[in-house]
Amino acid sequence: MTSVDAHEVRDPELPGRLLTLERDALIPLLRARTDADFALPAAACPGWTVRDVLAHCSSALMRVVENRFEEGVFSPESNERDIAERADWTNAQVVDELERGMTEAGPVIAKAGGVLDAIALGEWVHAGDVREAFGVPGAYAGDGLPYALALLARLTRERKHLPLHADLDDMDEPLRLGEASGERTPARYIGDGATLVRLYAGRPVPAAGEGYELVGAEKEELNIFG
Repeated sequence: MTSVDAHEVRDPELPGRLLTLERDALIPLLRARTDADFALPAAACPGWTVRDVLAHCSSALMRVVENRFEEGVFSPESNERDIAERADWTNAQVVDELERGMTEAGPVIAKAGGVLDAIALGEWVHAGDVREAFGVPGAYAGDGLPYALALLARLTRERKHLPLHADLDDMDEPLRLGEASGERTPARYIGDGATLVRLYAGRPVPAAGEGYELVGAEKEELNIFG
């Protein structure tokens, strides 16, 4: 895997590229699955099935495309309503909407100045949740990983997250995440990029020392979606 520049300047096209890459990987996978697969539990999202995750993802992207951001949008209650509104849809209809959203949301996100960038990262993580439920290897890896890591690095800086230096097995250069204020010594991560994403997304990871090392921070401190 090659290195992706994660410097301070926002690349407005990055979220859209991430969505396009994920669309091209995920949609064919979904269209090849049976209805029973859509009913599988998504362990990363307790109480939700694969279909629920996909309905949430498609509705979120269509809100971006259609500029529908009423008060309380993306709250747990709002998410449940969006899923319920699609209860009578076929699985194919949910996938169709998801494909449209992943195609059309990128330019809208690019023009929004950065406030919607995290949606693209969240969609990519949820795609990993779906692959994990299906038992597909490399759930949070693939061609989109370098772009997801670059977006993650910038979002953690903007949100003044704790500083962390990541030496990644699958990138040429170290990745610096979080706010480099000097108030806290940067934590250190050694391991692969997919496990780093799992840590920041609050997804299950192996025990420390079994595939990765994290020094100077507890894994719970890294979660940006918690």
